[in-house]
Amino acid sequence: MMIRHLGRCDWAATADAMRAFTETRGADTTDELWLAEHDAVFTQGVAGRADHVHAVGDIPVLQSNRGGQVTYHGPGQVLAYPLVDLRRHGIYVKEYVFRLESAVLKVLEGYGVTGHRVAGAPGIYVRLDDPFAHAALRGPADARQPFKGLGKIAALGVKVSRHCAYHGVALNVAMDLEPFSRIDPCGYAGLATVDLARLGIDSTWRDAADHLAARLQSQFTP
Repeated sequence: MMIRHLGRCDWAATADAMRAFTETRGADTTDELWLAEHDAVFTQGVAGRADHVHAVGDIPVLQSNRGGQVTYHGPGQVLAYPLVDLRRHGIYVKEYVFRLESAVLKVLEGYGVTGHRVAGAPGIYVRLDDPFAHAALRGPADARQPFKGLGKIAALGVKVSRHCAYHGVALNVAMDLEPFSRIDPCGYAGLATVDLARLGIDSTWRDAADHLAARLQSQFTP
């Protein structure tokens, strides 16, 4: 897997470039991993509902062809875009998402933070009262408050075309979280969001990006 550091770049142009790469790649094209940081933007997934978008102010809302609902991207967030041929790896979307989440969990573990999965809600979450506790979440989530006590630290959204995946994962490192209050993050009203900085973790963007790249690369190395 070839890693490309895009730096601060425009979200829409990056999405177009990912789509073009995927549409033109061949059976022997090397998988790539693009690492990026974007200016403030809300992106709405293909199933996104307008009622999940509230007072967005001066932040643009752009349509995306990834799955899922609305989310926010901004400075201080690592965007990791794996451009992966799923057929070459012999996996389907469910396994692909599991591997993306596993990479994030390992990154958090490296910082001493315990991440959690929530059934039916892709992404990685942490316990707000004790993000360093090692105990697993107990029992099924409360259907009325499935995210009670949790904050989302990483969001996932993927698109698969001709068995090849793009878009990917956003890891919150040290960012302005206020814009998340202007939407229902990932379609969940009242879902709290958090970043490494709020957990007391002092990490640069580049350090977090490098850790995530290494973990993702290990997930897709034969």
